[in-house]
Amino acid sequence: MAPTVAVLVNPTSGKGKGGRSAPEIGELLHRHGIDAAILVAGSAAESLQMARKAVADGVDALVAAGGDGTVNLALQAVANTNVPLAIIPVGTGNDNARLLGLPKDDIAACVQVIADFNVRTIDVGHVRTDAGDELYFMGVMSSGFDSCVNETANKMKFPKGESRYFIGILKELGTFKPLPYTVTVDGVPTKGLGMLVAVGNGTSYGGGMQVCAGAKPDDGLLTVTWLHEVGKVTFLRVFPRVYKGTHITHPSVTQMTGKVIRLDAPGQIVYADGERVGPLPAEATIHENALKVLVPAGSDLGHK
Repeated sequence: MAPTVAVLVNPTSGKGKGGRSAPEIGELLHRHGIDAAILVAGSAAESLQMARKAVADGVDALVAAGGDGTVNLALQAVANTNVPLAIIPVGTGNDNARLLGLPKDDIAACVQVIADFNVRTIDVGHVRTDAGDELYFMGVMSSGFDSCVNETANKMKFPKGESRYFIGILKELGTFKPLPYTVTVDGVPTKGLGMLVAVGNGTSYGGGMQVCAGAKPDDGLLTVTWLHEVGKVTFLRVFPRVYKGTHITHPSVTQMTGKVIRLDAPGQIVYADGERVGPLPAEATIHENALKVLVPAGSDLGHK
């Protein structure tokens, strides 16, 4: 009996690449003898409904064909189930695909990973705000400067894509001030001013910004990266180092690990995997071994 997969497609990912890639993905899966149902919906809510139905119907894998937003949506359907998640990265950021060692811009290679069906089990984070908003996340939960940038960028109608984020950075730099944070790790609170606090099951967000460098998605822990109060000149020197992960050696950066992380700061919105969750306070918990993923043979899952 042929294996069956459901392919969740975001037609707008990667400036339309997700939609354009759907026929190719379906054809390649068929060549490998895989029975594929292509799921294209008109809204995120409808996509999630279709994904959950496919999982309930017993597909052998749920495939997210898009960017990190599509992956996060698919994650909501497969977390804490036995159905593996596969990723075909045809979006712009693709941080969680990178975490799993998947190649970008190589659909055939990603379909081969699905055909090989090499399953690994990893952890997932779960965030819940005091207001009741909640979301599973594979990569990074963020608050502070980077979330303010996301808020600004999401309100912009032009330009499209990653350039909105950089324009958002420039706009926020003019007005952003350090925030009074309370960061509680496994019940132990710490208070102080901060530019941003990120909580990672994975390492990166924003298309390769390794804000939680050193985080491992299978160690049963969340990694907290806290950039404390710094002047704008220092911030401009430290922040670009996030692309190589070397910012964590700066004296203004603290890292901690724990299983339950609670964040509180006034007037802040928390994001996870680039998706808006809701206002702080919020609590993130690690769900150990809660996600099965399909990865290339030899993938180190971020272990260097």
